[in-house]
Amino acid sequence: MMYIENVTVENRLDNVNVKLPKNKQIHVIGPNGSGKSTFLAAIAGVIPFQGRVELDGINVSELSLNELSKVRSYLAQNEKPVFNITVFEYLRLSLPEHVKQSPVTITNVVNHLVDLLNIRGKLSRSIHQLSGGEWQRVRIVGCCLQIWPELNPDGRLLILDEPSGPLDIGQEKYLYKLLDEVTAQGLTVIMANHDLNRSLRHAEHAVLFSNSELVAHGDIHHVITADNIKSVFHTGVQQFEIEDKRYLVFE
Repeated sequence: MMYIENVTVENRLDNVNVKLPKNKQIHVIGPNGSGKSTFLAAIAGVIPFQGRVELDGINVSELSLNELSKVRSYLAQNEKPVFNITVFEYLRLSLPEHVKQSPVTITNVVNHLVDLLNIRGKLSRSIHQLSGGEWQRVRIVGCCLQIWPELNPDGRLLILDEPSGPLDIGQEKYLYKLLDEVTAQGLTVIMANHDLNRSLRHAEHAVLFSNSELVAHGDIHHVITADNIKSVFHTGVQQFEIEDKRYLVFE
């Protein structure tokens, strides 16, 4: 369980209080500039904030970045690094520094994750020769390696800031297949997302922001409602069902 109490970041996030469940895929939704990225950066422990964030009883503010890296992985909206290395070398740097597993186990995990995101053929390529979508998938694999249970028994949480942003619809399929497996491994995923239909399909819990404030949270179907969408996004929506699954069509 993650407890978030009175979390405030001046001019960016206003007094957020919420409890987030474990072992779930939790989507953070809201308009651009509503506070989603700030919220994720705060609970990841990478920006200063007022209030308290606890992960399974651990006060995030009391941990160093090195200690945090053992329990959570965080994907920000960043550009490629200036240094030039291959994809394989980048993933090797992403391994938890305290990993004690055998080279065979490490190789098996790496191969499994690169296959899930369909980047095995990119391992020998320079990261500067990758498209935006390819680089994003490499970064996501790196984040997963950091907290994957077979390599890091202390890993608990994967935080992703709009991971599907640079991906096309085919690449999104690989992403959500991976995230479904992440939660099946007993980890928690907290991610910002703009595709509400994907959220309805894959997330179990949602957190909705508007104007730097938390306006709704809970079961995905109780948060993503026509009233909330109209109030927060200022657009109409029609809802329909196919094979007992909800879909949204916006104005």
